[in-house]
Amino acid sequence: MPGDLLAEKLANLEEWGYEGIELRNPPIWEKVDEINEACADSSVKPSSICAGFRGTFLDPDPEERNLAIEDSQKILWAAGQIGAVGMIWVPLFGPPRLPDLSPYADEIELEKRLLVEIVKILAEAAAENNTLALLEPLIRYETHLPNRLEQAIEIIQAAGDPPGMKIMADFFHMNTEEPDIAESIRAAGDYIAHIHLADSIRWLPGYGHTDFKSGFQALADIGFDKYMALECHVPGDPYVELPKAAEYLRAQMP
Repeated sequence: MPGDLLAEKLANLEEWGYEGIELRNPPIWEKVDEINEACADSSVKPSSICAGFRGTFLDPDPEERNLAIEDSQKILWAAGQIGAVGMIWVPLFGPPRLPDLSPYADEIELEKRLLVEIVKILAEAAAENNTLALLEPLIRYETHLPNRLEQAIEIIQAAGDPPGMKIMADFFHMNTEEPDIAESIRAAGDYIAHIHLADSIRWLPGYGHTDFKSGFQALADIGFDKYMALECHVPGDPYVELPKAAEYLRAQMP
């Protein structure tokens, strides 16, 4: 978003027809008062917090895991304070880091078991702060677990379906990983609590070949009523491209 101050960004978004802003800028838990003050007089509200934690959840070093968990607990507190839907989190970028302990368990099985326990911890912190931890499946070139919506849901179900844990569905990642984006959305149902928008080439929607219309219809079919945030390249002047993107997206909605 263009603009030097958050208030300026909010003013631009409001003028261009947007309703929310996704935040990152760590450590965000130190900026709660600043965010609430800027948003108090704006119709644009914090939609979500995109990661911003240190450490790695599925690292073999317990210090790295604990750092990711402790930072995430602080971010979830901040999400509750600013009224965001939740914090987006990814368990690991790249290949597995845990050892292969076959025949007891290979690295993927170990990761899944560890991930189930981390889901329980983050879900509890989210619920305590009246917000959500949003597990994000990523394209196979960025991570190996989870890649599809159903894989993220399986982890959550294995953790006992804690109320503080949902998933975040990204149209860019789904364009590669899901056989049918609309059907995957319908199958995921109310596990989906946030959306990221980017076209097939990770530019603003409207520049690639992603079928947003059918995806948005599926979201309407499952009763999705939360935010969708742009996470993509802006090919040109944002003062021209972002208003155009808002108009394009509304035209795809049922």
